[in-house]
Amino acid sequence: MELAANFAFQPLDNDEGAPPTVAAAQALGPLTGLAGNWSGQGFNAIWRPHRGPSDHFLELNVTNDQIDLTVINGQIPNRGLVQPQIFMHGLTYLQQISDANVEVNGAPAGLHIEPGVWVNVPATTDPKEPATIARLASIPHGTTVLLQGSATTAAGGPTIPDVSLTPFTIGQPNQTVDFAEQHLNQTTQFRTSGVGLTGVTQAMLNNPNSVLTKNPPQVTSTTRLHVTSTAGTIVGGGMANTAFLGGTKDGPNADAAHAVATFWLQTLAGDTEPKRLQYSQLVLLNFNGLSWPHITVATLTKP
Repeated sequence: MELAANFAFQPLDNDEGAPPTVAAAQALGPLTGLAGNWSGQGFNAIWRPHRGPSDHFLELNVTNDQIDLTVINGQIPNRGLVQPQIFMHGLTYLQQISDANVEVNGAPAGLHIEPGVWVNVPATTDPKEPATIARLASIPHGTTVLLQGSATTAAGGPTIPDVSLTPFTIGQPNQTVDFAEQHLNQTTQFRTSGVGLTGVTQAMLNNPNSVLTKNPPQVTSTTRLHVTSTAGTIVGGGMANTAFLGGTKDGPNADAAHAVATFWLQTLAGDTEPKRLQYSQLVLLNFNGLSWPHITVATLTKP
């Protein structure tokens, strides 16, 4: 997502004074290493609603993934009533994901496009919150997302937990429901087949994050960016859906109810800045009484 060359947030007259002077090196804080053009491959798994003899279809994709991030010039002002003004710094981004196995009219089949913003938020006193990070995203299927969370940096490579593709009763994550589509040795017409399954293994369905842990390079430091739509220790975050997705008294078509994502920004041995980015994102789509995990992972690099 390109910004106008001469665009920059500028301080406007107000009764709270000019914004503080912030060194460029500190302005973006833990987001500093995100700037640039990232590309790589990953894996996408989504349970889609299906009308017919099955209420669901499991789509599986080996993906080509690209994220382009541009620094927003200037300080982003937020004027408050109970809290004095704060100034944030951020980046715009455009993410594009396509199927690495399937071409349409000679081009990779597009799966996802997402414009958005990452922001570095200073600590506040009302609400009393530590410094945080936030990701604001617009999904053309009809969902807007605000994910807020924290960043930590540590020596060495990332610790990447397992993640499950198994659906569960809405609001009851321990009440899981296993389906034939999760097992490649079971025949079903309600799962990606043919060339679309090229490179997909049972290990990837058992734990999509296993794609991220294969053949790890030597990593000297990792910044972990963890954000969620559900208020926890931080009060911010949320999801909004179009009427079609949210549904009516008959239930949702596919309500995007919750999202959580972790990005691991990594500096490799011999480098002085991060040039490897891995992420794992889980979105819960609610329909027909179950929460269906939609999981997307990728490993990206930049020049």
